[in-house]
Amino acid sequence: MRLTLMSDYALRVLMYLGAQTERLSTISEISQSYGISENHLMKVVNRLSQLGFVEAIRGRGGGLRLGKPAAEIGIGEVLRLTEEDFEIVECFGSENACRITGACRLKHVLRRALTAYFTELDSWTLADLVSNRKALRAIFDSAPNLSSRNGAG
Repeated sequence: MRLTLMSDYALRVLMYLGAQTERLSTISEISQSYGISENHLMKVVNRLSQLGFVEAIRGRGGGLRLGKPAAEIGIGEVLRLTEEDFEIVECFGSENACRITGACRLKHVLRRALTAYFTELDSWTLADLVSNRKALRAIFDSAPNLSSRNGAG
């Protein structure tokens, strides 16, 4: 199982904002810190804003910050809301055409594994992931400028 870029980037944005609690951040600086596309991040931030995880302050001096305290942002919840689906095998879906579904035990094993996966994720919050704020900020602050990554500077 692999997370979509939406979920991967959503977790990265939340971790960045969770590490930068004393100021507003911008999509541009988050993009530069991770070396990922601003266009992708704009979509991710928009979704996170709709879900209430991120607050976008518009206008001069605006930026991004967490929409609620990091301790109230559950990692399992974020993934449930940003992933498209968790139909990891055909028989999880409504369009199941597998011939052995009636006798197959794989679906039950995978369902239990998925439940265990979310049980673990539900035990973690964003606050847990950014408890090392100082180390994260040092990494973010040392990220090369985007223009130098593209050979422009």
